Formats: sequence, structure tokens, C-alpha cells
Amino acid sequence: MRESLSPWSSLILPLVALLLLWTGGTGFIMLAITALLWGLSLFFLWWRLTDVQEPASVERKPNPAEQERALRHAIESALEPVASALLITTRQRILFANAAAREALGGHIVGQDPRIALRHPDAFNLLEAPESDQGAVSATIPGLTRSGSLWQLTRYTVAQGQWIIEAKDRTSEADISRAHTDFVANASHELRTPLSSIIGYVETLADAEGAMEPAITNRFLGTVLREAKRMQSLLIDLMSLSQLEAEKHDAPTAEIELGALIARVVAEFAPPPGCAARVELERGETPFPVTGDVKQIEQVVRNLIDNALKYADADKLVSVALTADARGMAKLTVQDRGPGIAADHLPHLTRRFYRTDPGRSRAAGGTGLGLAIVKHIVERHRGKLDIASTVGVGTTVTIALPILVKKA
Repeated sequence: MRESLSPWSSLILPLVALLLLWTGGTGFIMLAITALLWGLSLFFLWWRLTDVQEPASVERKPNPAEQERALRHAIESALEPVASALLITTRQRILFANAAAREALGGHIVGQDPRIALRHPDAFNLLEAPESDQGAVSATIPGLTRSGSLWQLTRYTVAQGQWIIEAKDRTSEADISRAHTDFVANASHELRTPLSSIIGYVETLADAEGAMEPAITNRFLGTVLREAKRMQSLLIDLMSLSQLEAEKHDAPTAEIELGALIARVVAEFAPPPGCAARVELERGETPFPVTGDVKQIEQVVRNLIDNALKYADADKLVSVALTADARGMAKLTVQDRGPGIAADHLPHLTRRFYRTDPGRSRAAGGTGLGLAIVKHIVERHRGKLDIASTVGVGTTVTIALPILVKKA
């Protein structure tokens, strides 16, 4: 390094100065002393400069430990904000867990043995599995974070004996799949029951070959007709649910005068001449404009009144009222005066095919889908549904829909 900073290039100016002094008449001894002092000062200055510059110019060898720490810090910084739960682990210890993993599994897992943190035999097998040709090994772990949860863990190799494990919560997907399976099973059962009844009665009529008494024949035919209509109602409700599922994210845009619509539906339940009315309507003169789908809102009101009539005492009125609540919502209330519903049934009433009394519901012609349809329609209209009941007093269903505010 010293050779690269040679002082000889700096001697030209002093030599020129000495030459000028010589020509100016300066003595030889004085010139020699001046040249010696000048040379020593230049040499000392050169030595000091090269000592200062040498440490900065020496190429520093990389430290492997520092390089590894820097790389790990960069990887952790990149993984921290990722939405998926990610762990960096060895067989013996979890080295890092990003924010999503700490939220799902707890911050205490960092530094733990992964077999203790994950607590499942399939997780042990995942950690012990040999390296895959595809570079990833997966396992499905039930109950990882809570009872009923389902997680998919995927192991990716990043170094010998060190992996990144990605944890994905599949609980919602499993719940949806299970709900679809239950729905298909329930729908099949509901269709199979009337169909079996129809087939049985028709076979009996066919085997009789006209030898059956007319009264019995008519009774059998009436049963066949009733069961066929029950199947028809069930299929209509299933189609309604399917359409609602397809439209649930599309908010309706038509303007409806809710009071007139409710009055029109209540009129459908008017009794025959000479019979007492079973439905009473209470509404003021105030208009209630809402944004909605006319057919679906009519279906909601019709389903609620029909349910109330089926389960209310035959000699008591069903009350339908339309008012405005304190939040500026149009509030439709349908109240029956029947046996009521026990409190433990209330959270489940809007589930498909849920019945508090299956025998009575089927005898009344119910499909078990009425309130499920009501719930879906109300949600599509950005409304609220509430069901309250007292055993021995009756049941009240309340629907609140946003009142349309017209721009000036």
C-alpha cells in the first residue's frame, strides 16, 4: 500500500526551488541543509498519510455469523406482515413466528419445541417426514387452535433441517362443506318422505284393481294429492333459496311503498264470507318508502303471516303492524298468540329444515325453509330480523328495513 503512494512525484517542486536558490547565489552547504530538512519532512508526511489510509483500504473479510444474522433478519422482516401464519422451525425449536402465527397460536410458541406447540400426532409426522421431491409436505390438523377448527400445515425446506411451515385456517371451508352436505341430506330426506307415501298409496290403488271402496279410494287419492303438493312446496322453497344465494350480494334498487305492499298481502288472508277474520293490520297514514324487490318482500310478509296462522290458536288473531323505530327504520311486526317457543330453540329457527315440532310442522304443510328464506331476503335488503317468544303467550317476529331517504 505504501508503494502505491510513492513520494517521488512530490519532489519536483522542492528541486525546482533548490535550483532557483542555487542560481540566486545561495551557498552549497546551506542548499544541502535545506534539501535534507525538506526531504525528511516530505518522508515523514508520506509515512503519516499512508498509516491513516491503510486500514480503510484493507479489504475486510466477511464474517459468516454476521452474514447469517443479516439474512435471517431480512427473511423475518419480509415474513412478518404476511397474512398467512408462517413459522421458521427446526425439529427441536421454533425460531420465528410472524404476526398471523402469533395471533393464531400464541406468542409463547417462539422458542418452543414444535411438537409441544402444535400438539398433534399428524404435526409430529409432518416434522419427521422425509424431504419431498416437490419441496413441500402437507398435513391437515383438526382442533389446532380450538375444538372444531381445521388447519392445513405445509412444510417448505429452506435449509438442511430448517423449514418454513405455512398454516392455513380451513375451518370456514370445512363448515361450508359440512353445511352443504347436511343440506343435501336433509333435502333428500324431506323429498323422500312424501315420495315414499305417494308411491305406497298409488301401489295400493293399483293392486286393488278397482275393488276398493270409493270412500277409501278417495281418501287415498286425497293423501296422494296432499303429499304431492307438499313436494311441490318444498321444491318451490328450494328454488327460492337457490336464487337468493345467487343474488345475496346484489342489493335491490326498486322503490317500494311498504305500507301498500303489506296491506295487499294481508288482503290475501281475508276470510270467506261469514267467517271471522284471523289477521288484523295496524298501520298509520305515514308512507314507508324502501328500496327492495317486490316479490321477495311479499314472500317475507306472506311467510310470516302463514307461519303465525299455522302455529297460533285458531280462535285468536294474528297482529300485523308497521311502524317507524327510533333508528329511522321501517319496522314490520307479526305477532301470534299461540303456545310460544322455548328459548333454546330461538337461535336455530332460521336454519334450514329446523323444526321445533317436526310432526306438527309437517302436518301443517310446513317445509322447514320458511324462516331460512325470510332471513336471506332480509339480509339481501340490508335489514334486521328478530324473533322473540314466550311459552304460553306467543311469538313476535320483527323485521326492520331502511327507509329510503330521497335527495332534495
